[in-house]
Amino acid sequence: MIGILKKYSEKLSAHGLSELRHTAFFAIDAGISQYGGAAGEIKGLEDALIAVFGKMNISSLVFAIPSEPYLGILRELLKWGIGSNSTIVPEDCETRTFFHDIPVIEGIDPEGIAGALAERKSVITAKMPAIISYGTVSPEQAFISFSSTCFSTFVKYFYDHLRYLNLSRKSGTPPDPSRLRAFEEITMHLAEGPRLWSESLTEEIPIPALKDMGLRPTKPENEQGLLRMMQEAGRKLVEERLVDSYFGNISAYYNETIYISETAASLDELEGAIDPVPVDGSSSIGITASSEFPTHRSVYSQTPYRFILHGHPKFSVIMSMVCEKECPFRGRCHRACPEKRHICGAPVVPGEIGTGPAGIVNTVPRAFKKHDTVIVLGHGVFTAGTDGFQRPLLRMKEIEACAMKEYFRNERTYSGYL
Repeated sequence: MIGILKKYSEKLSAHGLSELRHTAFFAIDAGISQYGGAAGEIKGLEDALIAVFGKMNISSLVFAIPSEPYLGILRELLKWGIGSNSTIVPEDCETRTFFHDIPVIEGIDPEGIAGALAERKSVITAKMPAIISYGTVSPEQAFISFSSTCFSTFVKYFYDHLRYLNLSRKSGTPPDPSRLRAFEEITMHLAEGPRLWSESLTEEIPIPALKDMGLRPTKPENEQGLLRMMQEAGRKLVEERLVDSYFGNISAYYNETIYISETAASLDELEGAIDPVPVDGSSSIGITASSEFPTHRSVYSQTPYRFILHGHPKFSVIMSMVCEKECPFRGRCHRACPEKRHICGAPVVPGEIGTGPAGIVNTVPRAFKKHDTVIVLGHGVFTAGTDGFQRPLLRMKEIEACAMKEYFRNERTYSGYL
């Protein structure tokens, strides 16, 4: 069990979510195992977390103080972003689908932790601040929930900040200087932060070259070659921070079969987690395929594309949600937005996960008939190619770089810099 806890603790560190010394990962096997440095540094933490196991039917629990920029984001959300019932309510698809909201408690009291986690997958403790998540089957579940909480709070903070500045501008009220200072400090922790603040925001966005993608440049020669291509592309998506490990998918159409990552598969560990689903329906193996399999199948049946990537690049998601227009659809935009919007040349479409009238199975394939990239409002980015995953990965990087640039242009305009 220690090996598993070590693996996911190190994943938190590798993904830039939390340092090992700020992590305490617990799990029950024959006894309670623990990994990470936080339990030995924070008084009462180990006893409190062990007590939670006696109050819930869970097998693992992770406590971690996030790394920057997530730590600064939590601090700002705790000042400005708490809604009713002491919860943080992001508006992105991932939160609507898997979290609904994120409860906030004051400290590390076992009763408070167990009470909050009885209703939700994660809880934020205001004292550190820190995030606590759990798993009922394996530590992997706790890791997924922690990672998703970091994603959701990131998207909420940057979306809310832009909306706050826009409302301040419209009302003629100067924005709070402390919020502007905090925003700049948080931004400097982004990989592109120093460049965004030091360079002109009107410059052309540098486009990465195909040779920099590190993927096989040719079509696969056989099934094993295809599987290797998919595994490489999945790892690259995670390495480039275009998706967290689990909330995204990848597929290819080859020999009348759709090869697609399984539901909840870690995209940087796809070995043994890719399902071959015959398009003639002759196999039931698609039961374990990604929940977005119907969307991939529809794209392949309606377009010449044969390779699809789906990721959740943060600024693409944020900018897909940014709309100044007040209309009767506000609050229902992700299901029924009638506006024809584009971000950096890519169409933004509404769509829910699933196959209903407002499902992405209908909105995404339709948009792919004219474009190689589609952004689903508040959800993520789909990119497609005909000859491999190089072009889809390049397009996702292009769109995210462009969306990030657009965000900061808007931010500086709204805050009075431009």
